[in-house]
Amino acid sequence: MEPITLPHHHGQSIEHLEHMPAVQDFETVSNIFKLLGDASRLRIFWLLCHCEECVINISALVGMSSPAVSHHLKLLKAGGLITSRRDGKEVYYQAVRTRQAEALHAMTEQLVDIACPTPDKEGDSYE
Repeated sequence: MEPITLPHHHGQSIEHLEHMPAVQDFETVSNIFKLLGDASRLRIFWLLCHCEECVINISALVGMSSPAVSHHLKLLKAGGLITSRRDGKEVYYQAVRTRQAEALHAMTEQLVDIACPTPDKEGDSYE
């Protein structure tokens, strides 16, 4: 990659910017965030990081209709975040075991802890 030269030099080093990911890489990551930008889909993804379930049980766990859950599952599967397996007439879903999915799961749990603080078991305050 060619060295980066900026029109205005402000005295800071920009050598680290030579390793900036490609535009397509940012588009890929943006699409993943868009996929998880729906609260229901994010909730289903989180659930499937913890267990393998069928559509009927997922519907009951998240309080949504089976067709709505199926729609979200289709999008999550197309996005490569979940996988499915058939056992007879039943199809079971779970999160894929990839670094990407594990990172998204960990980030979700950390952001929930930060954005929705609750007192811990010792009775500490929210502060």
